[in-house]
Amino acid sequence: MKRTLDVCIAALGLALTAPLLAIISALIKLSSHGPVIFRQVRVGQGFRPFSILKFRTMVVDAPGICLPLTVGQDPRITRIGRILRKFKLDELPQLVNVLVGDMSLVGPRPEVPSYVERLRSEFSEVLTVRPGVTDLASLRYIDEAALLAYSANPEEEYQLKVLPEKLRWAKLYIRHMSLRLDVAIIIQTLVHISRLPVVLFTLPEPKAAVGSPLSSSWTGLSTLIMRWRKPIIVVLDVVLIILANYFAFVLRYDGSIPEGEIHTFEQTVLALVAIRVVAFVLFGLNEGLWRYTSIWDLQNIIGGVLTSTVIFYGWVHWAMGIYSYPRSIFAIDAMLLIGFLAGIRLPSRVLRDKSVFQKKRKVLVIGAGDSGERVVREMKTRPLFNCQPIGFVDDNVNLLNQRIHGVRVLGTVQDLPKLVEGLKPEVVVVAVPNVTPGFLRDLVIKLEPYNVSIKTLPAKEELLADQSTVSQIRNISIPDLLARAPIDLDNKATRQMVRGKCVLITGAGGSIGSELARQIALFEPKSLLLYERHENSLYNIHKELDDRGLSVTIVPLIGDVTDTKRLYAVLEQYRPQILFHAAAHKHVPLVELNPLEAVKNNCIGTRVTAEAASLYGVEQFVHISTDKAVNPSSVMGATKRVAELIIQDIARTSRTRFLMVRFGNVLGSSGSVLLRFQEQIRAGGPVTVTHREIRRYFMLIPEAVQLVLQAATIGEQGHIYILDMGEQIKVLDIARSMIRLSGLIPGKDIPIQFVGLRPGEKLYEELVGEGEIAVRSSLEKVLQIRTISQLDFEEFREKLSALEAASNRDETSVLLERLKEIVPMFHACVSDTESSTVSTGSLQS
Repeated sequence: MKRTLDVCIAALGLALTAPLLAIISALIKLSSHGPVIFRQVRVGQGFRPFSILKFRTMVVDAPGICLPLTVGQDPRITRIGRILRKFKLDELPQLVNVLVGDMSLVGPRPEVPSYVERLRSEFSEVLTVRPGVTDLASLRYIDEAALLAYSANPEEEYQLKVLPEKLRWAKLYIRHMSLRLDVAIIIQTLVHISRLPVVLFTLPEPKAAVGSPLSSSWTGLSTLIMRWRKPIIVVLDVVLIILANYFAFVLRYDGSIPEGEIHTFEQTVLALVAIRVVAFVLFGLNEGLWRYTSIWDLQNIIGGVLTSTVIFYGWVHWAMGIYSYPRSIFAIDAMLLIGFLAGIRLPSRVLRDKSVFQKKRKVLVIGAGDSGERVVREMKTRPLFNCQPIGFVDDNVNLLNQRIHGVRVLGTVQDLPKLVEGLKPEVVVVAVPNVTPGFLRDLVIKLEPYNVSIKTLPAKEELLADQSTVSQIRNISIPDLLARAPIDLDNKATRQMVRGKCVLITGAGGSIGSELARQIALFEPKSLLLYERHENSLYNIHKELDDRGLSVTIVPLIGDVTDTKRLYAVLEQYRPQILFHAAAHKHVPLVELNPLEAVKNNCIGTRVTAEAASLYGVEQFVHISTDKAVNPSSVMGATKRVAELIIQDIARTSRTRFLMVRFGNVLGSSGSVLLRFQEQIRAGGPVTVTHREIRRYFMLIPEAVQLVLQAATIGEQGHIYILDMGEQIKVLDIARSMIRLSGLIPGKDIPIQFVGLRPGEKLYEELVGEGEIAVRSSLEKVLQIRTISQLDFEEFREKLSALEAASNRDETSVLLERLKEIVPMFHACVSDTESSTVSTGSLQS
């Protein structure tokens, strides 16, 4: 098609311009001696040299006079040559090159062999197509000689700056090459040559190669028009008022106006002009900028015309006494004038930023409600978003095949795979208010096989009314896929509890401990003690808080919760009123391999910290627990359950208010599966999942910390609190979603491998154990765990002493037996050695 277009246009162009070609040839011959046609060797497609044809614009002995490049007012150029170059008429003979197949109408401009050899590797991509008479670079550097005139070394400037930019434009053209683009470039070239201020297509701006202080003649004319804009608009309106009234008479009398009616027209037209001009001024028709013409302007036009028509009717009948004035002319005149006034204003709006070619992202919108309507309206009216809505998808079957802003509702969500396959959108936007995480997870799975970006709007309460809806569209993130939305709890009670108090956080450098420090620091405590045994983690959180410039006293303390002497010294010196115990070993596989350290840190450390808090009069003690403490199958879970029992034991006789908080997996914490998946995706896979059916509760770090802080405000002595976390999510779904949201296809770009359950790992987690029930608390979404079977704490303390003794003697097997005695539910999980890699087919099933 491209070659056919080249041949047809070249042949037609040569035929139509034959007289002009003859005149130009004669003028060149008469103005200077030498041949009419200038030939020069250029490099064409496949590095094949050919002779490019141009009208000669220089004197014959030109090469020996000046530079090889044509720069500014080059003295080598003849008088006729300057005119030919200005209007690019010297390029007309290249239509012969196009006809014989050396060139195309549109394509990268051919360069001389010396330039091509210097950048041969760059030209290897460019010269895969025929060079052209015009291209994108020609449009950008249409006044190349004038631009280079401002350089101290034009040759160096051209080779180092201009030529690389031309090559970039050429590659851009090749990537977007199409018949439509060719037509747009041809038309834009003609428009440029004609010096018309019309933009037919837009493409990304290049880096400026050469600066130029030149301003086009159109800029000066545009400035002049803007200065005298109001008088010009008034004059145009007056002309249109007279024309509309005259044509109204012509239409009323079928093109033959009687002599008497012509006299009536002449007698009344000046009064009509005066009345309408005054009305137009009152309605502000001479003030609006036409390029922003809107419905508001159309309303003013209609209002101004109708008002002046009514006044004119009264003036003709009652002031001038012309009762023979045809009443139909009032209506015809008004309709014509409204059309004329709107007709000269709307093109500025329609053509503003209008492109014949612009690479736009095709967008499929899910949701044909108010949010979807706003998204499509903004995409269609604001070119800066560079989006082309191609259809709606909505489960309301009554909307099927209806149109909103010209965009059709194509089907339901079930039809999505078929629609994406056929329409090939680049973006799918979910414009459904308060969309459920389950819907988003299903959507991600449905679109797994397709290379399409999935985006969504914020929740309705998060949408900013003073911002564009499209500008708030964001990528779907993993938190969007959680089984329930993150819970924002009331912080008033938390502030009242913390303000003016000394707060101690153990494990302050960990994921939960550091987030506790961040949030508590905002509630204006008197001082914040950060107790942590890892100096790097402690340094990082202390520096982060210190850099915020808060008025809170932040005290970093290096120490271990199992170090009784150090912990007691800290409590003696600072006398904290609130203590959050977040220090713990929590990585299941590592703890399984190191049970002695787990008991030392999770059990003995908790006992030491709780006893110290009780001894030194801490008002509130909040222990961070885990859902893995319920019917534990791992050493980590069992040791955390022992820690809960330790707290409950001490709480029975202490004045300190002890309470515990359980929650599920924390997304983004150190060792989180989320971070592990991200690392594996960046490495190209495989993403490893232990089992196809493994499920977990998931929380966000801020959400978990909010629960801890809220529990501290309402917690009853010795009780456990949990978050109502909805349903458990399959880890496999999280893995697939993360791969998909990274722009890759699970099983194709990134394989998923099943490696079998790790030691101590369960297929699913529980929040309530044997002998426990969950009841509602005073806070929404927060549950309280109550024990229905009484524990013999005297016996518990004896077993705990035996457990600690086994830990101190490094007797691992004995320690595990003692652990099972305290937590009878603890049993080792049999590893599932299933190991396989997911194929594309198994993922889609």
